[in-house]
Amino acid sequence: MRRRVLSVAEYIDTLVLLCQPCSPQFSFLILIMWNDTDIPLAYLISFRTYGTWLHGDKRGSIDRFHNRYRSPYIPPNETWHRYNQKQLKTEPLILGAGQRKSIKAAIRESCKIRKWSLLAFNVRTNHVHTVVTANRKSEQVLTAFKANATRQLREDGLLPHAFSPWARKGSKRKLWNEQSIARAIDYVLHGQGNDLPDFDD
Repeated sequence: MRRRVLSVAEYIDTLVLLCQPCSPQFSFLILIMWNDTDIPLAYLISFRTYGTWLHGDKRGSIDRFHNRYRSPYIPPNETWHRYNQKQLKTEPLILGAGQRKSIKAAIRESCKIRKWSLLAFNVRTNHVHTVVTANRKSEQVLTAFKANATRQLREDGLLPHAFSPWARKGSKRKLWNEQSIARAIDYVLHGQGNDLPDFDD
């Protein structure tokens, strides 16, 4: 009896299931398929809300000269941080439950319309992480997620100001093989702290 060959989408779906911590196979993911093309298998796309991580922050920060993977952050600078805080148009945006729900809906819709595969995502109070396969450049995926999330927030009456709720740019990590995808999914689903409630205080 011939074994049916899995499609790429089916293979990734299987990989997602194996990434669950309860799966006994989780520790035995040893198949690594390197991608020899210049198109990654998936992206880890992340972006932050407005004003929640400024230059000079005690956690460090990045700019176009300090943004390579695992490269050192710009060192903290309290004076610079206070200056940037004064430049803010409003208070830093902390997402409530209703806002997080709107953003989740927008990301799902973005992927459904474009036929992208959303492998994992997590909307937190001050940032969003997604793992997605897409037939577009990472910058286009990031732009689509931020734009559609903004539109959905406005439609739902959950955005009180006229400017963007997001910090400029975002992180666009390319995932070239299944091991990278598995690690990204685990990070997004299980490396973000406790689950957030679906209701506002």
